[in-house]
Amino acid sequence: MISRLKQAFRCLFLKFDKKNEDEVKKILSKDEFKIFNEMSDYDRLHSFLIYKAVQKNEILKKEIGYLKLALLHDCGKGNVTFYRRVKKVLVGDEMLERHPQNAYQKLKDIDLELARLCRDHHKRNVEDKMRIFQQIDDE
Repeated sequence: MISRLKQAFRCLFLKFDKKNEDEVKKILSKDEFKIFNEMSDYDRLHSFLIYKAVQKNEILKKEIGYLKLALLHDCGKGNVTFYRRVKKVLVGDEMLERHPQNAYQKLKDIDLELARLCRDHHKRNVEDKMRIFQQIDDE
């Protein structure tokens, strides 16, 4: 419940700080950064915060794929309104629930392994590194 309240606060009042773009550009390729930049302010902020948390994790910080996953895992959402996000939490939203598959489609011709990680970031019965990533993303 607290994590949902934090998400709502961030969505309504905070924006991704453009000063962080240089750090993001060091991790993502030019094509990947273009996709990152097309994400909503909230999703860029959320993804950057997940990226910072992944950098602190002793296992994932050494994995470039997971650093990139942190930044692009929600790129399949599109530019979603606050109300649609609330709807997804309360009753579900088919388009938002397809965001991992949409991310896969966006990334598969750029980095297939990253595309697969994005596609699988909400799946259950995953390997240990993905489970760690999911815990970070759920906080």
